[in-house]
Amino acid sequence: MDLSGRSLLKETDLSREEFLYLIDLSRRVRADKQEGRRLRRLGGRNIVLIFEKASTRTLCAFEIAAHDEGAHTTYLGPEGSHLGHKESMKDTARVLGRMFDGIEYRGFAQESIEILGQYAGVPVWNGLTDAWHPTQMLADILTMTDHTAKPLEQISYCYLGDARNNTANSLLVTGALLGMDVRICGPEALWPTDHVVNLAADLAAVSGARLDVTSDPTKAVAGADFLYTDVWLSMGEPAATWGERIGRLLPYQVNAAAMKATGNPQVKFMHCLPALHNTDTAIGRQLREAHGLDALEVTEEVFESPASIVFDQAENRLHTIKALMVATLGSAA
Repeated sequence: MDLSGRSLLKETDLSREEFLYLIDLSRRVRADKQEGRRLRRLGGRNIVLIFEKASTRTLCAFEIAAHDEGAHTTYLGPEGSHLGHKESMKDTARVLGRMFDGIEYRGFAQESIEILGQYAGVPVWNGLTDAWHPTQMLADILTMTDHTAKPLEQISYCYLGDARNNTANSLLVTGALLGMDVRICGPEALWPTDHVVNLAADLAAVSGARLDVTSDPTKAVAGADFLYTDVWLSMGEPAATWGERIGRLLPYQVNAAAMKATGNPQVKFMHCLPALHNTDTAIGRQLREAHGLDALEVTEEVFESPASIVFDQAENRLHTIKALMVATLGSAA
C-alpha cells in the first residue's frame, strides 16, 4: 500500500485498510528494533517537530523513531519560532515545507494543522490538537490487538471520564472507522459534540461498528475488553475549577469496582498518560491536601495491577509513529 507523501491530520484521513496497514507495518518496525535491525529507511530526511504544547511520549517517540531510521530532527518549542506571533501559519508552512521533508505538529487548534497540511507541500503529522489525537489511536489499536486474540470487529472498549476532549473524540471515530464496539461514558455535559457523534455514526453505518455514548458506567463497562481513561485536569487548568470537575467525574473513576463490573476477568486497563494515580507528583500532593484524594481518574490499585497495559501502550507510540513516518516518507516494503 502506497502512502507516500500523505499527511495524517485526523483519523478520517485514513481508510480502514490504510489504518490497518499502518498497524501491520508497526509490528514489523517493532520487530526490526527488537531484533537489532537498523534499516535507515529515512536516511537523509529532515523532520521538524513543532511543539506548542509540552510532551514526553510524543516528542521522544518522534525523535527516536526518526533517529532509528536515519533522519535528522529539529525541535521548535513554544519559544523557538515566530509561529502564530510574527508569522502566520500559512507562511510558516511554506517556509518549513521548502526546508524539511516532514512536519510534526502538537498544539491547540485543529485549524492550524489543517493549514500546515494545505500549504507545506510535505507530509504533516498530528501529534495532538484540541480536536484529534490520531498518532495515539495507532498506538492504542496496536496495543489492543496485542492483548486479545479477538477479531477487530469483536473487540469492545469503554472510555470513562471527560469525553469532550481529543482522546475521546478520536476513540469514538477510530472505533467507528474500524467496525469495533465503542462505549463513551461520562457526564452528559462532557459528552463529545454532535459533530463528532454524527461523524462517528456515519462511519459506523459503513463499518458495522456498535457505538454508545452514555452517562451510565455500569451499562457502559459491561463485557468490555478494555477500560480506558484520560487525565481529568488538563495542562494549565486553574486549581479553582478542580473541585467542580472532580465532583462531576468521580463516578467515572476507573477503580477495582469498575474493572469487576465488566464481568470480564481478562479486562485490561489503558491510559494515554500522564496519569494522576497517586501522590508522587506535585499535583497529586496538592489534590490530596485540597480534596482528600489519593488518585483521580484511575486508582493506584488498577494502575499498578497486572491488568494495566499502559506502558505497552506508551512504548507503542514509538513503533506506530515510526511506521507512519516510514510509510509516508520512506520505503515501507
